[in-house]
Amino acid sequence: MKGLWKFLSPFAPDQSGSTAVFCELDGLIIIIDAGGCAGNICGFDEPRWFEKRSAIFSAGLRDMDAILGRDDRLISKIKDVSRQIEGKFVALIGTPVPAVIGTDYKALKRMIEVETGIPALALDTDGVHYYDVGCEKAWLALFRSFTENTYGMEPGHYGVIGATPFDVPKEGLHFGGPGIYHCYGMGSGVDEIKSAGSVIKNLVVAPSGLKAARYLARRFGTPYEVGYPLDQIEGFDGFMDHMRAILSADMDVKKILIVHQQVLAHSLREELRKHTKAMIQLASWFEMDKELREPWDIPLLEEDQWIRLAEEGEYDVIIGDQHLSQAIPGYQGEFIALNHFAISGKPLGFVI
Repeated sequence: MKGLWKFLSPFAPDQSGSTAVFCELDGLIIIIDAGGCAGNICGFDEPRWFEKRSAIFSAGLRDMDAILGRDDRLISKIKDVSRQIEGKFVALIGTPVPAVIGTDYKALKRMIEVETGIPALALDTDGVHYYDVGCEKAWLALFRSFTENTYGMEPGHYGVIGATPFDVPKEGLHFGGPGIYHCYGMGSGVDEIKSAGSVIKNLVVAPSGLKAARYLARRFGTPYEVGYPLDQIEGFDGFMDHMRAILSADMDVKKILIVHQQVLAHSLREELRKHTKAMIQLASWFEMDKELREPWDIPLLEEDQWIRLAEEGEYDVIIGDQHLSQAIPGYQGEFIALNHFAISGKPLGFVI
């Protein structure tokens, strides 16, 4: 039945994705809600909240504030906060309440900039879409707003777009070898975003970073590469040893299904193809870009669709978040857990 989920809990929503992008950038992050959405973000969807400082606030909307659209009260609160905490920008994050009452984000943005003198970003997230949509809006807004015109490339400098704890380890990504990598939002701040037009190449590690990478390519001519550094996933070496053992044994592995965010899943598919001629399909609950999508890849929308796919698809191996396995008791093949924080709240990693 459409919309009926009996086994799977809700995935991280778009307002959580936007907040994750802004979390380490020293801005004033304002969740336009009564308190519940901000509580979910800080309590469940943002693992850095307990370890790093970040100015995340709830607008504290009350019934009549929302019904009457009292934007002046919101602006007054932001002015008070900006006097106490120096932020490099103000980010307004939408939730279902402003979506329902038709909040004018452009007007709020202009009012904040006039009243505070601080650059403002306003994202019309609505809590209906998943985290990746919010991340995508945040990345694009950041580069459009802050990246400055540049005159030439800076040799040896690379950008990394799409990194948040939803898609990479919460400690971030670390690249060895020659070159300086600016991992935007996780280790690199607004100053690096301002100079993003001077890097020689961008690495996109999640689908949510593709629009921003394409924007930078159009504006500055910066090439980009789509791929995920698999060796930085916890348990990857053990997983590959396990897969090589399976593929070299007498088991006749003909079909493999990978369920994760598309960039990571595609990189994993390319790695596995070095060791097997089995058909490898991707499925994802999140954005699937045409650039990486093969004809047999499957966008997932409903829980019962997932159950039918897993139990009737004749897959010998399924790789996906362990939370997904509880919905498919009828699956007879091998399920290998590759956790996805946006689905289960479990840190990214293989569980063998």
